[in-house]
Amino acid sequence: MSRAAILSAILNNQPKQISLPKDLQFDLPAGAAVTEKFIQMVNLIGGRVVEIQRVEDINLYASEHFGAGERLVTPIEELDFYTPFTGEELPHQFVNTEFAVFETHFAVAENGAVWITEDRMGARVLPFICQHLGMLVSEENIVSNMHEAYNWIGNADYGFGTFIAGPSKTADIEQSLVLGAHGARSMTIFLLKNTF
Repeated sequence: MSRAAILSAILNNQPKQISLPKDLQFDLPAGAAVTEKFIQMVNLIGGRVVEIQRVEDINLYASEHFGAGERLVTPIEELDFYTPFTGEELPHQFVNTEFAVFETHFAVAENGAVWITEDRMGARVLPFICQHLGMLVSEENIVSNMHEAYNWIGNADYGFGTFIAGPSKTADIEQSLVLGAHGARSMTIFLLKNTF
């Protein structure tokens, strides 16, 4: 059978299209329950949550966990290891990054994922090439599920964005879970608590 015949057969045997539901309803946790669910999921997928009262509290964490000779990188201006980016950086320049911290747009309680776009990464490769990854999440920016998440990003204007959930992991080798197999070995969520 020719390629054209195969493609024609596929085209002529499409399933009947149906409209998406207009208004999906879910039982969603609210308030503190959303935060607790998010923390639970981050821990379940191999990450950790550090609650902070202000962004600058990340400096203390960094000084306690990383030595003076290790490369720390962040586009967050409030942090002591703030790194100005020109946009001209090459990916291999960040190969020796020990710890990188980024501010997210929001987080998702049902799976512990965070959403970040390239304008908050400094360099697109950084969240994936660093040894240890930190993500700043404001408590008021935690949504319940991916349906809410896609409502947030559906009409947003961005060049590149990604959901990141926990450190890199694989269970392909002898069915054993290995963290840090293809990217960051750890992921720390810095949860900026509501102060009102």
